[in-house]
Amino acid sequence: MPPSSTTPPTPPTPTTPPPDAVLPPRAPEAPAPGSRLGSHYEHCFGCGPQHPGGLRIDAVAGQGLDVTAEFTVRDVHQGGPGLAHGGVLTTAMDETLGTLNWLLHAPAVTGRLETDFLCPVPVDSVLHLRAWVTGVHGRKIYSAAEARIGGPDGPVAVRAQALFVQVKLEHFTTHGRPEDIEKVLDDPDLMKRARAFEVNP
Repeated sequence: MPPSSTTPPTPPTPTTPPPDAVLPPRAPEAPAPGSRLGSHYEHCFGCGPQHPGGLRIDAVAGQGLDVTAEFTVRDVHQGGPGLAHGGVLTTAMDETLGTLNWLLHAPAVTGRLETDFLCPVPVDSVLHLRAWVTGVHGRKIYSAAEARIGGPDGPVAVRAQALFVQVKLEHFTTHGRPEDIEKVLDDPDLMKRARAFEVNP
């Protein structure tokens, strides 16, 4: 049932950190600066190397709570003729922002994502992505990202701000499709990474 005209709309969850948020130190278990973070799941649309139409984003850990990545826009990513689909660009931002969780050593899921499109992105473009943590408040991780076209110092094509929420690994095993969960449980390398990533938020 839609809300009545007298009921004020619920305000959106902010993607900027509250005044008492903190910028935590990089987790001791975090990948070393310059390390490739790799895929968390081989069939992930954002980072999986086995997804035929995926983005194949492979982020690199920065010096602090930041990551960089590149995304090449292919034919399968277009919306308007010869241009990247806005939803695909949003996914690229979401994927890059999500890799920040490796630096905090905290599994988390997207709670809210805001994306601003500043210029068209043609097919065959290489987007240079950068994401960074802006604050942590309890289980909430706030972050921002930008995608530049034509090089790391090129014009900004897309900006994003996000709120991620820390979860336990049971979130994925409880809500994921059983046959996909079984594949992960049968993969010793993935399970090793998952156990190393377990936290109690």
